[in-house]
Amino acid sequence: MPERKTIRFTLNGRAVEAQAATDENAIELLQRDFGLHGARVSCAQGLCGCCTIVVDGSAASGCLMLAPFLDGCTVETVERLAESGTLDPVQRAFLDNAAFQCGFCTPGFILMTRELLARIPHPTDDEIRHYLSGNLCRCAAYPEIITAVRQAAEGTTAAQR
Repeated sequence: MPERKTIRFTLNGRAVEAQAATDENAIELLQRDFGLHGARVSCAQGLCGCCTIVVDGSAASGCLMLAPFLDGCTVETVERLAESGTLDPVQRAFLDNAAFQCGFCTPGFILMTRELLARIPHPTDDEIRHYLSGNLCRCAAYPEIITAVRQAAEGTTAAQR
């Protein structure tokens, strides 16, 4: 049986505590202890982006990050974005442009898009493709995703275009 360790971290703006097994990944802990299912394990190899979480301000593959390493960190998940009841501009852009089909990959794309726009506020299509290249959409909604990222960067809605 793996050893368990008490960890404390900030999760979506709240101080939390959990018992993390030394071999448990961050997604398993977030789902089990906090009921956060936006980030999902798909490939379990850090190649698809479905497990994206934000740790200390940078996107991370939650399937590869061992839960004990969250100790002392600030963690944000996609659930944080609409806590106020209002969609984040990136979420709104994805919705406006139907930049998803099954939605399995969407939380990872949204978090990566937010990081992209924080670093490059007005990216070119090539910059968008490059930055999001670590996220896979098996439904192939890529053209709509590019359009959604552009809309979020412009700060417009579909109705305004």
